[in-house]
Amino acid sequence: MKTKILIVEDDLPLAESIQEYLNYEGYQVEIISNGVLAVSRILEWQPALVILDIMLPQKDGLSVCREVRPQYNGYILMFTAREEEIDQIVGLEIGADDYLLKPVKPRMLLAKIKAFLRRDRLAESIAENQQVSEYISFGQLTINTQKRSVTLADVAIKLTDGEYDLLITLAKNAGNILSRNDIVEQVKGYYYDGIERGVDNHICQLRKKLGDDARNPFKIKTIRSKGYLFVSSGW
Repeated sequence: MKTKILIVEDDLPLAESIQEYLNYEGYQVEIISNGVLAVSRILEWQPALVILDIMLPQKDGLSVCREVRPQYNGYILMFTAREEEIDQIVGLEIGADDYLLKPVKPRMLLAKIKAFLRRDRLAESIAENQQVSEYISFGQLTINTQKRSVTLADVAIKLTDGEYDLLITLAKNAGNILSRNDIVEQVKGYYYDGIERGVDNHICQLRKKLGDDARNPFKIKTIRSKGYLFVSSGW
């Protein structure tokens, strides 16, 4: 079966050009042009990935992302024509996995889509070959790598796909400092461009959800000018 991708974009010439390009690459692609219809279609169709414009009629892309995220486990890639960081930060904080600035470069879009899907293939390969333990534990923190679930002190912690991928990357490198470059390359499969703020925002969200001290973190530490450190003894 072809991988399903939903484009939510009211610029139809742009949406149709992306659809044609991705169809040629072997994907099954649909287009929705407004936010209200997008919510119902995402939840009904459950595509592997949603390409979601921020500026939409009837319901904006941020509202769509916020509404569907609790019931949608696929990837959300935001489109924005504005370079203001606030749009990008808000999108990542409410559950988007990444973003692209317009005008869209088709090869970069395809590279990001393939990187997202590689995560799923890697997870499936690990599950099938049982190359890693099903559980990774540090104190009261337990990560189930098969179910992609997390508990802290026996309480289930709801994470987005991006937050989970970041946490598992940090946990597997416990005791080692990871730069943003290291994290993005391991999680997403492409080099960090120095602009993306997704890592920092996901770190903030993880600290909130996992009971870390935002002002003086002791579970996931910031090492100045170097990166982030997952502390094995902090849990």
